[in-house]
Amino acid sequence: MARAFAILASCALAFLVSSMAASAAIVEHSFDVRNFTVSRLCRRQVITAVNGSLPGPTLRVREGDTLIVHVFNRSPYNLTIHWHGVFQLLTGWADGPSYVTQCPIQPGSSYTYRFTITKQEGTLWWHAHVSWLRATVYGALIIRPRAGTTYPFPKPHREIPILLGEWWNANVIDVENQALATGAAPNNSDAYTINGKPGSLYPCSQNHTYKVKVEAGKTYMLRIINAALNNQLFFKVAGHKLTVVAVDASYTNPYVTDVVVIAPGQTTDVLLTADQSPGAYYMAAHPYASAPNVSFDNTTTRGLVVYKNAPSKAVSTARMPVLPAFNDTPTAHRFYSNLTGLVGGPHWVPVPRQINEHMFVTVGLGLAPCSPNNPRNASCGGPNGQRLSASMSNSSFQLPSSLSMLQAFFFNVRGIYTTDFPNKPPVAFDYTSTSNALNSSLVFAPKKTSVKKVKYNATIEMILQDTSLITVENHPMHIHGFNFHVLAQGFGNFNPAVHRRKFNLVNPQVRNTIGVPVGGWAAIRFTADNPGVWLMHCHLDVHLPLGLAMAFVVENGPTPSTTLPPPPQDLPRC
Repeated sequence: MARAFAILASCALAFLVSSMAASAAIVEHSFDVRNFTVSRLCRRQVITAVNGSLPGPTLRVREGDTLIVHVFNRSPYNLTIHWHGVFQLLTGWADGPSYVTQCPIQPGSSYTYRFTITKQEGTLWWHAHVSWLRATVYGALIIRPRAGTTYPFPKPHREIPILLGEWWNANVIDVENQALATGAAPNNSDAYTINGKPGSLYPCSQNHTYKVKVEAGKTYMLRIINAALNNQLFFKVAGHKLTVVAVDASYTNPYVTDVVVIAPGQTTDVLLTADQSPGAYYMAAHPYASAPNVSFDNTTTRGLVVYKNAPSKAVSTARMPVLPAFNDTPTAHRFYSNLTGLVGGPHWVPVPRQINEHMFVTVGLGLAPCSPNNPRNASCGGPNGQRLSASMSNSSFQLPSSLSMLQAFFFNVRGIYTTDFPNKPPVAFDYTSTSNALNSSLVFAPKKTSVKKVKYNATIEMILQDTSLITVENHPMHIHGFNFHVLAQGFGNFNPAVHRRKFNLVNPQVRNTIGVPVGGWAAIRFTADNPGVWLMHCHLDVHLPLGLAMAFVVENGPTPSTTLPPPPQDLPRC
């Protein structure tokens, strides 16, 4: 009898495995990246984009599918593509950040990315990870449940990607290069966009307004992605409530709100029920600008939600939502801190309790000395005539240029990075006191390629602490290769005796990008169960080239199934 039961169990397991394999597919795409001309804001502008569209193509897969993307770089710039939020389990070679996991794809060359989507569902996205190219090289990556499984909420009538972007009336590479040359902050953008369209509040944009049609009584999923380079955004739909059901491709307990706050790199899935009188309603977004006395693009993008059978004049009388004030930190914090994870939902992972690495990491701006060879008479455009810089725990990250960090890890090449990233800052100080804004003993951090090396399967707890160096600011911090639990977040200096008691170890939200509160802190925890080199950085592109980044080197595990395989033969060379 026992033998018969064992045979039945074995057959059932084999059937389950074969069914799961049968439900997976290979999804293949080609990206033709090149320059083309578009009309926006009363002018024609040359941009770099994928397949001649802005945003680029939406990739749709199911959990378990293998995605193959052939990238042909016909642009004049070096290029890589990052699959933002994808775990890349044992496929770190496909992660994409330049000089971290690969060298760039040179103009006129190509590279094929291959990876499997494992234990993830929801909305992610892809974007360029070289310079400021992601201003126009980006698109949605939508992961649906496996065939035969469902969402943990009623299936919506329709799913609509909403990609929020940022637009410059200039070549974005030139904008970045000018800032890097002068040491000053870059020029602000000229507009924001919804699915590549600025909306009718901008000049010459009446016909560049995104519209979506809905039917009364039906529920729609808006898959919102903040693809802007440098601004967090408030988003609302006039007259409608939004129910958050997922963030960063991780399910949440349903959270009803009339406003969404979303940082660059983050995604938020919301359900919108068309429960208002037939008509037209604006969706709109404008910045959440947390840094005091810092200029920003204060314009507003908007699109239209138009009901089927709406009156013919509905659009001309469409309602506009009242967006929060640009500096409405209480509203932003209320949204960010009220989200909780869906315990028991698909791919839910409990909070790890045994911690192997405790890290306290400061994040913020700083200064670098102005070069005496600077053509501006040794005076740069940053504060005190210096260059703007940024750092994490007094280490200003600098990318290598001769070899990718992952190649150095795999082939044990010395001299590409150092493993001395500290578990705490070298100097303790009053991190959020404005009296330290220009403290010369604190604002200058050394440039280095510094990593934190950890054992396979180690659990890391990080306290991310904003600083007042130059200015306080909400920093969206993104980690590659992992999700993390957001245990708590608050304002002021982190106080272990007080704030640890507030940690949510039961149902915290799960993310890959966290907005560290302005003048505050966030506590996150994750398990390093993916060998390789994984970048952690601020997802404001104004800060990444300044050095607001570090990396984790995760050692190989004890078995072949926990060991990083060799690089693909067509991996680009430096």
